[in-house]
Amino acid sequence: MAKKRPKPKDPVLVRIGENLRKAREKRGLSQEELAFQAGVHRTYVGGVERAEYNVTVLTLLRFTKALGITVQDAIRGLS
Repeated sequence: MAKKRPKPKDPVLVRIGENLRKAREKRGLSQEELAFQAGVHRTYVGGVERAEYNVTVLTLLRFTKALGITVQDAIRGLS
């Protein structure tokens, strides 16, 4: 039986995940600490950073508030 190929990740989700990860690491927060501050499950943070989840606007706002960044910072680099 042939292996399934993983679905290519959306570049928008990849960029948002990268931006959130950089901001989290810059502040010295673990994924678990960010999850607690944003009110989400700890595994969800990693999934967003790996572009496995399509984060909602409301959740993005929770992340940016917890990280002390703007939504513009979170979506920087998108065209």
